[in-house]
Amino acid sequence: MTTQHIGIAGAGLAGRTLAWRLLRAGRRVSLFDSRHRADLDTASLTAAAMLSPLAELAVSDDVVFALGQRSMQLWPRWIAELEASGGQSVYFRQRGTLVVAHAPDQASLEHFTRLLHHKLPEASRAQVHTLTSASLAEHEPALAGRFGGGLFLDSEGQLANDQWMAALATEIDRLGGRWHEGLTVERVEAQRMVCADGVHAVDVAVDARGVGSKAQWPQLRGVRGEVMTVECHGVTLQRPVRLMHPRYQIYVAPRPGHQFVVGATELESEDLGPVTLRSTLELGSALHSLHPAFGEARVLRLAAALRPALDDHRPAVALRDGVWHINGLYRHGYLCAPAVVDELAQKLLGTQVKLGIEEEVT
Repeated sequence: MTTQHIGIAGAGLAGRTLAWRLLRAGRRVSLFDSRHRADLDTASLTAAAMLSPLAELAVSDDVVFALGQRSMQLWPRWIAELEASGGQSVYFRQRGTLVVAHAPDQASLEHFTRLLHHKLPEASRAQVHTLTSASLAEHEPALAGRFGGGLFLDSEGQLANDQWMAALATEIDRLGGRWHEGLTVERVEAQRMVCADGVHAVDVAVDARGVGSKAQWPQLRGVRGEVMTVECHGVTLQRPVRLMHPRYQIYVAPRPGHQFVVGATELESEDLGPVTLRSTLELGSALHSLHPAFGEARVLRLAAALRPALDDHRPAVALRDGVWHINGLYRHGYLCAPAVVDELAQKLLGTQVKLGIEEEVT
């Protein structure tokens, strides 16, 4: 193991995944986070962890699409590496995504289809399949007779983010990573973490605190996202489903144990309060409209968190005053994290990968 000591502020998705990659490469790593590793009230755990580069292109750009495509190659490899080391298993599926709409919202689906065909590279358009009512039923029997058709986005997937984060924590411990939990990082400087309990010296400092980095990266803002987790034994879905809604897309991501993560809300607000009644009603009614059996679903969790975003909604790896920053994952956290983390990890390990996201912050 090299004596180089890398300190990472923020043990969320980016910080924790980066720590694991660096520890695997033989670096010494210390993680600093104001929360404890098992806390659920974080952006990393308030997500459906859908891996949807095609669907997300409708609301993003070609840089995010390229990062998503690269991440789709890395996810199965990284999960296999984690499990092979004796760690916990992580639920991962790559069976595509369905996009559907009720008759009054059919125009939204048609617009979404045109947008995808316009923005997708020609080589990727073959991954978008138009379904009739019969072929939709073949893909997802639970939805038989409920929609006139839809889209099937091939090769998209999902994972259980809670399992990923827990498995990372276990592996970081096994590899000798050092945790500083429940410790507020007041400032990240070159070769040091300025924390509530004093200054911690490191050889390389990385800031991965998400919205917590605003004081050092003023262009960051928090975008509020809300999700609902339900348990329903009356419905079985093979893959995530996106339902067109008059105001936004509702996504329903199946999980083990007949659980489903439901979300969509994206509010330009940095309010960290509980989920609103309006959001609860909209998410619940849209879920019920997807399949009436969801009317008897048990609500297990309602959660809200802030997703860190930059003005261009692209993730960024940046060097400023001797501190590396990884941030701006926005709503594309699990979609883009492997590619973004891999770029920074290889820079810190002395190799180079260029995906068009580095930004020198002044």
